[in-house]
Amino acid sequence: MHAFDVLGDPVRRRVLELLIDGERSAGELTDAVVGEFGITQSAVSQHLRVLRDSGFASSRADGPRRLYSFEAEGMRQVDEWMTPFRRYWSPRLSALETEIARGKRTRRPATRPTPNHDEEEQE
Repeated sequence: MHAFDVLGDPVRRRVLELLIDGERSAGELTDAVVGEFGITQSAVSQHLRVLRDSGFASSRADGPRRLYSFEAEGMRQVDEWMTPFRRYWSPRLSALETEIARGKRTRRPATRPTPNHDEEEQE
């Protein structure tokens, strides 16, 4: 299955959003997704299998639980597909970065030495 076919489903995108911050159990994912999308536990399991089979997620057993993690491998196909399109925004992002850096330099207050009151009192 192509990466965009996987990501075209809002349930699978939501599961990936939940996994981006770290490992979650199948039960946690199911509770979140069933509540948001009104689908069955069985449907969530099918979405998790698609994510795992397509390289977007991995799973491991932890006692009786199954823990899922985000895997960047699935995003590689998306990244490769987007490569020719980056020329439309990369120069603009570079220009923005330059302007932000320039703005930070002009807003930076001049540093003046702090008067040392002890020296003034001794004189």
